[in-house]
Amino acid sequence: MSAAAAFFYLFAGITIASGFMVIASRNPVASVLFLILAFVNAAGLFVLMGAEFLAMILVVVYVGAVAVLFLFVVMMLDVDFAQLRQGFQQYLPVGGLIGAIFLIELILVVGSWSIDPGLVQAPLGTVAGTESMTNTQALGRVLYTDYAFFFQLAGLILLVAMIGAIVLTLRDRPGVKRQNISVQNTRTQGMAVDTIKVPSRQGVEV
Repeated sequence: MSAAAAFFYLFAGITIASGFMVIASRNPVASVLFLILAFVNAAGLFVLMGAEFLAMILVVVYVGAVAVLFLFVVMMLDVDFAQLRQGFQQYLPVGGLIGAIFLIELILVVGSWSIDPGLVQAPLGTVAGTESMTNTQALGRVLYTDYAFFFQLAGLILLVAMIGAIVLTLRDRPGVKRQNISVQNTRTQGMAVDTIKVPSRQGVEV
């Protein structure tokens, strides 16, 4: 067995085991940590395939941002998981039916899958003029030329989603103080500083 095959089986096995532990772990913090482990090993699989850019993006975006955000949310929010599990029995039949439908679809797709022997021996198609480029340079060239409009559209969708998340968090809650930007921008020196004349040998009541 070659070193590449050994690393493939290692990364693939750890990825499958981590994915299973994500849904099997009782501790939500441990589930997020197993999810991070699955992402890291999936990045290792991308490196073995020669797609180092996708591996870097997977680590930077999903591990460094998304998974860490999940971890912070799980650790900071006071979620009563015992209360959430109370409705598990109620939705179990519907969830089982949906899972059975997906399982049947997967069996039908895998059962009808066929591989043309000629496709296995045929070389992979490459973008013209990218033979001397790395896959990062080739991906950037294609992304910012042929798919520039779709790239900008994806950025616009992410911007709208970010604005929506900010708007949803700006709800008025009793007992929670909020900043008033207009008041802060129009405040004067008299509003910002309060001068108190303290008599000699007397304290100040705070």
